[in-house]
Amino acid sequence: MKAISKYTRFIPYLYYLSIIAYWFTYTNRTEGVSAYPILLFGIPFVWQLIRPNRNLNFSLGIIFVCISSYLILAYLLEILNIVNWFGSANSITKSFGILILGSFIMALWMVRNSIQKQF
Repeated sequence: MKAISKYTRFIPYLYYLSIIAYWFTYTNRTEGVSAYPILLFGIPFVWQLIRPNRNLNFSLGIIFVCISSYLILAYLLEILNIVNWFGSANSITKSFGILILGSFIMALWMVRNSIQKQF
């Protein structure tokens, strides 16, 4: 149990790295070589896995809490049919909702990790 609790702090970084990897592979299939700058977004998360830093962790957490908050607001506007961005693609809307909620939870988890005494 101690080993599991030791490695649970890395779950948010692995989540964001998996999102970046999916985004890269999708864009690479459709647009080719122009997708490689997307991999630059993964550098801070890989750095946190290799050599954790409390300040970088707190900065990443706050940035992604703000981004996720705006995405949640946009998602709620879409669900309430105030703004219609996706057209009639209901399954895409549900997938984005899960992704946005997961992003918000992982960002809060990163902030919680940076506030705790041990990192």
